Amino acid sequence: MPSEPSERNGAVAGVVLAAGSSTRMGQNKLFFELDGATLLRRVVRCALDGGLDPVIVVVGHEAERARAELAELACTPVDNPDHALGINRSLRTGISHVPECATAAVVMLADMPFVTSRMIESLVARYRESTVPLVISTYGAVNAPPMLYDRALFSELRQMKGEGCGRQVVRRHRDEAISVSWPEAALRDIDVPEDYARIRAELGVGDAGDDAAADDAAPRIGGAGNGAGTDDAGPARG
Repeated sequence: MPSEPSERNGAVAGVVLAAGSSTRMGQNKLFFELDGATLLRRVVRCALDGGLDPVIVVVGHEAERARAELAELACTPVDNPDHALGINRSLRTGISHVPECATAAVVMLADMPFVTSRMIESLVARYRESTVPLVISTYGAVNAPPMLYDRALFSELRQMKGEGCGRQVVRRHRDEAISVSWPEAALRDIDVPEDYARIRAELGVGDAGDDAAADDAAPRIGGAGNGAGTDDAGPARG
């Protein structure tokens, strides 16, 4: 059963998936900088500024370097030794480390630099105002992280087999979910060198662009059973 409304003012954890090896980029993109901060620090600061507590960061590839990068931030890095087997292992690792005091968790990807703390705050607010077990972010026709999962769904996330365990849980509970719509520009991620070059050009070297993609528009809220979009990306984008 999902958490009762009276329980929802407690802690909501953050689970940042940051264990991948960036094979398409050719080097670890999480240490690329935008506006003076690495992608890894940006996403963790976003989670912290959005009020998530604790913030669990799943690391794997270059784990020690990632830990050093995060040393000054109030987060908890955890190792996924099986990161080469796919993002599902990282999701299960992160969810398994969410403490009992947290009633829910927001799952985030480390390579989505236009997700903002305002988006995180909105997901948590919609969750606390409702009784639903799932709050989905939508970008046009695509559902993608950040996604908020009530603790009632944690066992499903840990037990799902095959690819896209988060996506499977989203599909199973879509009719019970609330969707929050964001500008499609906020979905942009960095997978190949051209993505990084394009985003740097859009922001301008040294220009502040942290909240430009998402904060100019208020979220559009969909009720349970009204998840906009045709894609069911779980934590991975579809």
